[in-house]
Amino acid sequence: MSRRRGVGRLAAAVGLGLGVAGALGAGLGGTASVLAFDEPGPTAVRDGADAGPVVPAPAPPDAGGGGKVTASCVEVLPKGATRPGMTVSFPAQGLTGYEARLVVTLTHGGGETALPEGFRWERQSDAARALEDAGFMLPVEDGGSPPLLERVDEGEGAKTTLSVPFVPLPRLPGRHTLRLPSLPIKVARANKDVMTLCTPPQDITVEDPIANEDDPKVKPNPPGRSQREDWALARYVFFGVLIGVVVAAALALLARWLLRRPKTVVAPPKDLPWVAALKELAAIRGSELLAQGRSDELFDRVSDCVRKYLGERYGFDGLESTTAETRRLLKRVYPPLLEMDRIVRFLEDSDLVKFARLVPTHEDCDDALARAEHIVRSTTPASAVGPQTGGSGTSGAGAAPPRRAA
Repeated sequence: MSRRRGVGRLAAAVGLGLGVAGALGAGLGGTASVLAFDEPGPTAVRDGADAGPVVPAPAPPDAGGGGKVTASCVEVLPKGATRPGMTVSFPAQGLTGYEARLVVTLTHGGGETALPEGFRWERQSDAARALEDAGFMLPVEDGGSPPLLERVDEGEGAKTTLSVPFVPLPRLPGRHTLRLPSLPIKVARANKDVMTLCTPPQDITVEDPIANEDDPKVKPNPPGRSQREDWALARYVFFGVLIGVVVAAALALLARWLLRRPKTVVAPPKDLPWVAALKELAAIRGSELLAQGRSDELFDRVSDCVRKYLGERYGFDGLESTTAETRRLLKRVYPPLLEMDRIVRFLEDSDLVKFARLVPTHEDCDDALARAEHIVRSTTPASAVGPQTGGSGTSGAGAAPPRRAA
């Protein structure tokens, strides 16, 4: 019974080790979330093969349970390059599943840069496969223990310190001696040449965390961590609202500018002078001025209507012109007006009423309206005679509008 229980514990330990290794291996699969050393591509190795010494690194031993062996690093030095000084430290002992940091210190020239592209780890590279075959994993980038890179300039030279965490995960439970394989480190020179340095392999003896416990108990899971994920819908909604606010503000400013812009007021089409005059005379005839005993006001309005009409018809200010000025201007019209005498007599009679304080009778007002309508109709262009004028035209202007003689 005790032997069967021991075999069961051994199988459980093996399953636990394989489960931890698989979980960390899955976490290492994303290239964007894991940071590590630059991996030299095969092109860089071939181009530098004849430019300097090429030193293959030793292959790592079996990582506690057998498996294939993969070469992890090939060191390349361009012709004329001086190999930077390198010191490496790595703990000799550790626990399975716990961090063990590799610290590499490079002493190089001031114009040289270690890891010019920063930490990068390729899952399908030779170095990554060699690291997994050796029984090591890299923790996730945001797991609380990221890789560190520090450069300190010292006169004409510089010192760069790299600290990279590794998690030893042997395939089988128990005590194992694992070898961390050589890892490539790129160093860019001032002339844009790139050196590839290989760290020496490092051995570490790891034991199970419960190796020294007689009756280990199952420990609770660590507290949960907040999960971060790309919420595409929220991002689209945010940017959509932001764009909508900007567009709405732009439209509001445009609308405000359009509303405050001076507006062009289109005046209604103006009636022709003879049409406007006949309308005004008809309104005066239909007014209550005679019934109210305001015959002088009616006569004065008829006179103003005729003067305004003559000014608009022949191109002068009729209301501001005296009777003598009006007669002089009308004599210059060509062809001559046949109703010239009638127009002059009407204007003189209007002046008597206005300036001599004569009070016209009802008959005088009716006669003034009839004479005014006759003057308007007789001077209306023959081409405009029709329903607009309300009467027939007589000679005096001909087919074309009259003009003043020069």
